Amino acid sequence: MSFNEGDRKRVKILVIGGTGPTGPAIVNGLVSRGHDVTILHSGKHELDTLPDLSVVPHIHANAFDEDSFKEAISGQEYDVVFAMYGRLRSISKILEGRTDHLISIGGVPVYAGFSDPEQDVWPRGVRVPARENSRLAGVEAAIKIRKICETEETVFQYHPTATHLRYPYIYGPNQILPMEWSLVRRALDGRRHLILADGGLSITTSAFAGNAAHSVLLCLDHADSSRGEIFNVGDDRQLDVYMTAQVVAEELGHEWEILSFPHELARPGYPLLQHHSPSHRLSDTSKIRERLNYRDLFDPVVSLRETVRWQKDNLVGNSDSIEKILQDPFDYRAEDELIDLYRKFATSCQGVRFDSEPGFGFGYYGPRENPGGARGSYRD
Repeated sequence: MSFNEGDRKRVKILVIGGTGPTGPAIVNGLVSRGHDVTILHSGKHELDTLPDLSVVPHIHANAFDEDSFKEAISGQEYDVVFAMYGRLRSISKILEGRTDHLISIGGVPVYAGFSDPEQDVWPRGVRVPARENSRLAGVEAAIKIRKICETEETVFQYHPTATHLRYPYIYGPNQILPMEWSLVRRALDGRRHLILADGGLSITTSAFAGNAAHSVLLCLDHADSSRGEIFNVGDDRQLDVYMTAQVVAEELGHEWEILSFPHELARPGYPLLQHHSPSHRLSDTSKIRERLNYRDLFDPVVSLRETVRWQKDNLVGNSDSIEKILQDPFDYRAEDELIDLYRKFATSCQGVRFDSEPGFGFGYYGPRENPGGARGSYRD
């Protein structure tokens, strides 16, 4: 049985997962399109944002266990399967010949240099932006990264017409690794100083959960254009860490002094980077825009504000496990000690006198005076 974007019939669909940050929006989107949807998940998390069981039945099974998954779908075939959870390599193999269109979710760390910008990449650093056909990580990459690459290969080995999406960092309600909490809690604690690595200028591609779900649904809406393809996913507009900190503070009515530390010294800022280096990790999303006509359904700044409100309402007093995952100790005593030492160091550095003060060149268009005292070089 085949399905393409010209069809308007009811399609039999299996969603593996469906209870994560993007799952409910995908499931509800499929139901609103009139499709026959079943979800398969562990049964540990039942959400009231999913349709009633009479509309979307549930199969409870372990998608990480090959035998459990195989038994759960025994004798069943599906027009489309959304594989959003579980051991994708095993799922792909078991579904061979049992679905016309597999739409799978993976991650962006597959690109060479993503996990370690100093390894096997020249010039050093991951390509910015990284396109779907950019060089992938090789044998030098960490085993976790190699397995993600191997999984993509397995998907297309068993399903040549599959569609695979590379998810970035997903933000929004119910995120299991909410990077923003490092900012939200500090603001709620009344913390007046915020240490950011290299001014918080690092950009790592992210997507609001609603926009990521929209990307997934477009792969079905434009099935002919998505078959056999890989797509990067991400909001049209990307915010760096500094911008994110500004939005968080304004939403919570907070003010803080943002302190720019060299990455090597900015240890309290590491949970906001979620990487061991400040290199940009930016995905090129032009392909999904051109082929599937993707555009943000939800404005990233508005969506970030929604995320902040959700964290304030749901994580306060209930954040121990989250903070352990983030590896953020919120040790303000140590942060204050670090700030005091760095300010003394910065004062000493400013005491170094040049025979002629370095400037920015005649291409400079900034303010006449910068915080360090160096003058701009443009002329009236």
